Amino acid sequence: MNYGVGAYKKTSVNTASKEQILLMLYQAAIKNCKKAIDAIDEGDVAKKGEYISKLQDIVVELNNSLDFKVGGDIANELASLYDFVLFSSTKANLNIDSKPLQDCLNVINTLYDGWVEAIRSLKDKQE
Repeated sequence: MNYGVGAYKKTSVNTASKEQILLMLYQAAIKNCKKAIDAIDEGDVAKKGEYISKLQDIVVELNNSLDFKVGGDIANELASLYDFVLFSSTKANLNIDSKPLQDCLNVINTLYDGWVEAIRSLKDKQE
């Protein structure tokens, strides 16, 4: 990776708000899910595994960041959705099948859109 790009990414993460980091994680999950789908379509098994692994690492991180005391039912629902993504992406990896990844992508996109709206709503209320 180009040093300048790497330094920029590191700085942007280090200076980002919690909300921005959350959205960055979802964006990276979406990107890796799409790349895994493309890799399967192209027959590139090695890249498929690499992108699914990155997707799963991000989802595990999102799951680990859940606060069940504060989040209650919402945290439980998110944990269930993250479990679904992990299960489906594993199935896609083992069967070299993009359909489960399409299902993952739908879930992640829906969650991302929900978080974007929630963050926007919070900011509007604070102004």
